[in-house]
Amino acid sequence: MTKTGQDVLNDPFLNHGTGFTSTERKTLHLQGLLPPQVQTIDQQAQIAYEQVQDKNSNLEKRLFLMTLFNTNRTLFFYLFRQHLPEFMPLVYDPTIAETIENYSHLFINPQQAAFLSIKHQDEMAETLKTAAAGRSIKLIVVTDGEAILGIGDWGTQGVDIAIGKLMVYTAAAGLNPAQVLPVVLDAGTNNSTLLQDPFYLGLHQQRIQGEPYYQFVDNFVQTAEQLFPNMYLHFEDFGRANAAAILNHYQDQFLTFNDDIQGTGIIVLSAILGALKISQQKLTEQKYLCFGAGTAGMGIVKQIYHEMIQEGLSPTAAQKRFYLVDKQGLLFDDTAALTPEQKPFTRSRKEFAHSDSLTTLKAAVTAIQPTILVGTSTQAGAFDEDIVQAMSRYTPRPIIFPLSNPTKLAEATAADLIRWSHGRALVATGIPSAPVDYQGISYQIGQANNALVYPGLGMGAIAAQAKILSADMISAAAHSLGEMVDFRQPGAAVLPPISQLELFSQTIAENVCNQAIKDGLSQNNCPNGAEAVAAIKWSAHY
Repeated sequence: MTKTGQDVLNDPFLNHGTGFTSTERKTLHLQGLLPPQVQTIDQQAQIAYEQVQDKNSNLEKRLFLMTLFNTNRTLFFYLFRQHLPEFMPLVYDPTIAETIENYSHLFINPQQAAFLSIKHQDEMAETLKTAAAGRSIKLIVVTDGEAILGIGDWGTQGVDIAIGKLMVYTAAAGLNPAQVLPVVLDAGTNNSTLLQDPFYLGLHQQRIQGEPYYQFVDNFVQTAEQLFPNMYLHFEDFGRANAAAILNHYQDQFLTFNDDIQGTGIIVLSAILGALKISQQKLTEQKYLCFGAGTAGMGIVKQIYHEMIQEGLSPTAAQKRFYLVDKQGLLFDDTAALTPEQKPFTRSRKEFAHSDSLTTLKAAVTAIQPTILVGTSTQAGAFDEDIVQAMSRYTPRPIIFPLSNPTKLAEATAADLIRWSHGRALVATGIPSAPVDYQGISYQIGQANNALVYPGLGMGAIAAQAKILSADMISAAAHSLGEMVDFRQPGAAVLPPISQLELFSQTIAENVCNQAIKDGLSQNNCPNGAEAVAAIKWSAHY
């Protein structure tokens, strides 16, 4: 049944506000429900942008944009695309961290999300059907809220991260916003602040773990796959103990993706490939030190490891290029409580004369002399001047990526890294960083933001109707991004700027789709990626 009248204005997927034409107002019975003046989308966007600019803080700006998102998807995405570099930090990281932490106290609208409780699994199918009513779902971003953005366990409040990710899928890659669904799996929370807050909107209990938890996840995956065939399932911010296990279990069965493991790995690989183009070095000659060997850190290591193998190293030789430093210091094969992901990359104590002393990052850097240092530790200021100067002695162009976010958790600032290395460090950060002026050169700082790659990757896989997300499809995405910067410019960034996000998301999507076709994984009859992506790209009504 076609919606008319107030039902149209209350539906964010159908509402165009003052943009409805006279003919549309008659057809949809909107006469008298709107002011008589018909406005163009540009006029609407100009007024909305002026309102954003009037807000006094980033949080207020984000809340205004979320109100617009909840009422008029067409205007929201038109405005978002016009001001992509400016709005990305508002709609997503870092401002989203503040709204996640205060979600229960700011709650106004569920934003077409599905809230699934481990206590009410018998309602799961009905909830998903209702949340997706009238829509053909091609993409789900699901989280259990245990490991959000470096800020930890925020339970049901983590739904905001799923919503934010989906906004970027549409703004960057053109995925139809009516074909996406944010989902939160509520298995409890171990955040004592939330458990003591009477207004917390999630389950007030400690997280359920082990087999009951995995059965809950499996119930969701199987139900969603049955309801939404050919869906792309994006896992987001699951905890260290569960993320890799869940990905490993489903990635060969369904079209699944874990942004913290695979997405982070792709973007860092792209940044490293960019850095090596500048330094004119080979990946297979690098010594890689991972600082923070959790879900994200190990996802990166695994991606770089596979790339080294593709470039000619044996698995054994590739493993020897990696060193892991976590809270215990350098990880050895006899270190207690190693995860399955860490074990292949640990070292033997026989390699070091004083292995017991390698309990700090500084000690490890001195002993290992790495050429690449990547931080996902959330240890603010960990990459200090001594460490940077030491790396500068070991290699002419040290690759140093402090990736932890939000800002307060970054291992170093780009400005300090450039200054301490006398302009030699090749830098990418996890947060937006302004250009650094040093000795007459303006150093552009690439942001290793997963948003540079996951929208195009997902769009390409969906366009191909791929059976699974293969290693070659992931590699195609990384190399696509790595080719998009002119590395001959002094001070060039190792990654392209967020301002070109739509352009390179399109390229990534087409290349990923072509790779799926080449590998025989596509269930789409389109002959090439360009046609397949164009066929599903959202054409907004303006």
